[in-house]
Amino acid sequence: MPPIPRYFHSDDGLRLHVADWLAPRADAPVLLCLPGLTRNGRDFARLAQRAQAAGWRVLCPDQRGRGLSERDPDPRRYRPDRYVADMLTLLDQLGVAQVSIVGTSLGGMMGTMLAAMQPGRVQRLVLNDVGPVLEAQGLARIAGYVGQQPPADSLDDAIARTARTQATVFPDFDPADWCQMVADTHRVEDGQWWPDYDPAIAQGLANGSATPPLWPLFDAARDLPMLLLRGALSDLLSADTVAAMRDRLPQLQAVEVPQRGHAPTLNEAQARAALDAFLLAP
Repeated sequence: MPPIPRYFHSDDGLRLHVADWLAPRADAPVLLCLPGLTRNGRDFARLAQRAQAAGWRVLCPDQRGRGLSERDPDPRRYRPDRYVADMLTLLDQLGVAQVSIVGTSLGGMMGTMLAAMQPGRVQRLVLNDVGPVLEAQGLARIAGYVGQQPPADSLDDAIARTARTQATVFPDFDPADWCQMVADTHRVEDGQWWPDYDPAIAQGLANGSATPPLWPLFDAARDLPMLLLRGALSDLLSADTVAAMRDRLPQLQAVEVPQRGHAPTLNEAQARAALDAFLLAP
């Protein structure tokens, strides 16, 4: 069953979008999928299909300034605490009392914040290539392209640019993979292919608001069932940080995804197997 597009309003008045993959049962468990900095809810379509088939309701929101959600006229509000407030508004408006969360990068940070703020509301947490220490090399690479990409004049140009930017992250991608990534991350306006986010989100990286102190948040969620996926080639989440997390969070399950940098798509065989065992297995 395809998702239902829904819109809701944040407490500061923005119109925000969520793809709602309904379950057959009204009392089905709910999975909230939170994308990375420049991404949107389309990243999780294949996971949502599998989860829905396993009996879950899946919510795939576009954060403010991304995808089908409205852009914020005040870029200072592009920050994690504001995004988390939006997600709490969404859950409250839908009457969802408890969720499991899958979060990629920024989305994983948001999931950890939400779990620390409302521990009874989050049942399980999947972190996709994010932890309490973010490596400077990875942050610099991301800052080097966020908000700085002009529109592409054709689909081929958009594919070529995406492949250049992300080649070290997905070294084994073929043309079909790059085409799918462009479809997930771009919009077409007046015959041009635009990255599907507000370039002003880059201001959060520049002023540091995208990286609040993270160890206290992870420590606050230490009793929560937690799965960590790390791209073996990641320049944002180091193997040393994963080891430190396992020392401080004894319940943490950690899986490394080969041939991936920051961040795995969640469609890799290793990621699928880990997610199925952690979330979807009966």
